Amino acid sequence: YGSRLLFDREGYLYFSIGDRHLMIQAQNLARPEGKFHRIHSDGRIPEDNPFAQMPLTGALPTIYAYGSRNAQGLALHPETGDIWSSEHGPMGGDEVNKIMKGVNYGWPVITMGLHSDNTPLTPYKEKEGMAQPNHYWIPSPALSALEFSTSPLFPKWKNNLLLASLKHKNIRRLIIDGDKVTEAEFVLKDCGRIRDITTGPDGALYVLVDRRGFLLRITPEN
Repeated sequence: YGSRLLFDREGYLYFSIGDRHLMIQAQNLARPEGKFHRIHSDGRIPEDNPFAQMPLTGALPTIYAYGSRNAQGLALHPETGDIWSSEHGPMGGDEVNKIMKGVNYGWPVITMGLHSDNTPLTPYKEKEGMAQPNHYWIPSPALSALEFSTSPLFPKWKNNLLLASLKHKNIRRLIIDGDKVTEAEFVLKDCGRIRDITTGPDGALYVLVDRRGFLLRITPEN
């Protein structure tokens, strides 16, 4: 069901919790499922969390944003400090989103995806008070990890978003223009289900391939 942890520049710890197949709980602020949470590194609750000062409502004070399905990746933009997420949809509707405080991303009330039998999961693709995805895919590539490229070995990829896929077994390089995403190219194809990607201290891109038990090291030479 997806979970990722990420520290931002101010030392806050963000973590995602999937909906655990309890879809409507993603809209229930008294439950942790389907949410992005934010805490201090010692476990304290930040006072400016969107629901931290609303104890009588029953909302969990750790919640930073909600209405998420299964977030499989979190990444920090190297210049803006914005946090981006990759998220599994149902049949179609995999998303990339910029995660903002207090925002409702709509799951399961709105989605671009379908049930596994191709019937509508919901009649709504948009609704007032719920954010649209920054980018989405139909059919679903089964998104996993994502990483902003900062390596000096790949200067043409600077601040591009590298996005891994499980089902489609590839890495996509996405160009971000403000809050909009343009799918630019496939960096790697047909090597297996890609579970994680990261830039090493040597500047190489390291790729963890699920179910095959190996780690790839990618440089401009190979």
